[in-house]
Amino acid sequence: MEPALLNVVDVEATCWEGQPPPGQVSEIIEIGLTVVDLSSLQRVGRHRILVRPQRSTVSAFCTELTGLTQSEVATGRSFAEACRLLAAEHRAGRRPWASWGDYDRLQFTRQCRATGTAYPFGRHHTNAKAAFTEARALRKRPGMARALELAGLPLEGRHHSGADDAWNIAALVLTLARTGNWPPPQPH
Repeated sequence: MEPALLNVVDVEATCWEGQPPPGQVSEIIEIGLTVVDLSSLQRVGRHRILVRPQRSTVSAFCTELTGLTQSEVATGRSFAEACRLLAAEHRAGRRPWASWGDYDRLQFTRQCRATGTAYPFGRHHTNAKAAFTEARALRKRPGMARALELAGLPLEGRHHSGADDAWNIAALVLTLARTGNWPPPQPH
């Protein structure tokens, strides 16, 4: 039987304390991706794609938050190359995907539109934060770190690292899947 694979994606983007400097816009600088096998209920792949910003630079605030530096992301791929890699190596156009909230999906949509890059993902996206909130009957949608606490799971790695956050979100997805609370993919 073909495994039921899901891409769990978390991005980090250039950010500032307050408004961006004139002429700069927030853009993706890291894509974290963990592949989850929903059949065996395991995380089966962990990936990190660094992306070179074209219209912004990494601020000191952003480095403090994400651990990423301007010199590090300058060695990354272009955004268009990163999107092609997602499609070719991670079957992003065919495989359903999930992120914690809608920020990641909307950031890809905005950046693809702004740069004329083909959107790499298919239509089947799940907002894992909404699924977790509904499964736990919570009044307020928790951040990822709080959700890990509520689920009794450790935060592995560095919070606000795309690769580590995708790994941790995947652990939350598996918690939901084990209890029958992971929703089937819905087109968006």
